[in-house]
Amino acid sequence: MIDEILADASEHYDKAIEAFRRETGKLRTGRATPSLLDGVRVEYYGTPTPLSQVASISVVDARLLQVKPWERNLVGAIEKAIQISDLGLTPNNRGDVVLVPIPALTGDRRREMVKLLKAEGENAKRSIRAGRRDALDMLDALDNISEDDVHRAKKSAQDAVDIAVKRVDTMVDDKEAEILKGP
Repeated sequence: MIDEILADASEHYDKAIEAFRRETGKLRTGRATPSLLDGVRVEYYGTPTPLSQVASISVVDARLLQVKPWERNLVGAIEKAIQISDLGLTPNNRGDVVLVPIPALTGDRRREMVKLLKAEGENAKRSIRAGRRDALDMLDALDNISEDDVHRAKKSAQDAVDIAVKRVDTMVDDKEAEILKGP
């Protein structure tokens, strides 16, 4: 039973870190990456569909993305979806493809991005700690288990939290350096 609780907690930590990785992938660094468009949804036969499911996204150069739809009639819908997204990007319709230039980041915008990054990092760490709290509550509720076993399990849970928090901190530091450095 203890092993199951610790495994569930560990899975929770991994999910929190993966969610953080997805969120930080959306932060612009002034460099073109296909992950910038991950949150964009295109109207496809009346259904909002992720852009990656209706088009291929490729990097032309450090400041330009190319979106090539599987169906040519989607070019206008893709252009509109990118425009109305909160990414601050202005797509260019070239007939059969959409080019998305990535504007350079100003110093103020870079500092703003770092603040957002750190806030997301804190959210991830908060989620990890919530998983620890749930695990500790379940461990305390166990019957027929010695205090020593519960104490060891709590220490193991704390060690796993420390490792997960350190991973988030490392990811924040790496992304911060990437944002401040620029292309």
